[in-house]
Amino acid sequence: MADPQSKPRRLTVLASGLLCGLLALVVIFTNRNAFHSPVAVVVVAAIGSAAVLLQLRLRNREQDKAVHPPVWLNFLGIAFGLTALFGDWLKLNSEMTQLLALVAVGSFGVSGAIILHSFRKKAEENTEGQ
Repeated sequence: MADPQSKPRRLTVLASGLLCGLLALVVIFTNRNAFHSPVAVVVVAAIGSAAVLLQLRLRNREQDKAVHPPVWLNFLGIAFGLTALFGDWLKLNSEMTQLLALVAVGSFGVSGAIILHSFRKKAEENTEGQ
């Protein structure tokens, strides 16, 4: 008989493969000089953040208590990323644009770390409760 955990695990694996493929396409079709751009760093961080949020959505389907992402931190990252993206239009110097991109990547990273920490915490609670 099929394991009830196999379907959510299969969805997680398929979603992870899709996001890895998307990241590979970004890396393959981007020239080397573009990776010195803050925009490229923000795009790669946004793909990583999307991977964590997709994992969060798939895990919340199978659990009683849902984990909630820090929405304000994600909005902050999006705001800083968009400001870095339109830095030329806003007439910001390159150092400020790089700093904004770094703050955007940092906020996505902290948000992802908070979500992954809550996953680990729930897993520890589940193993202690058994």
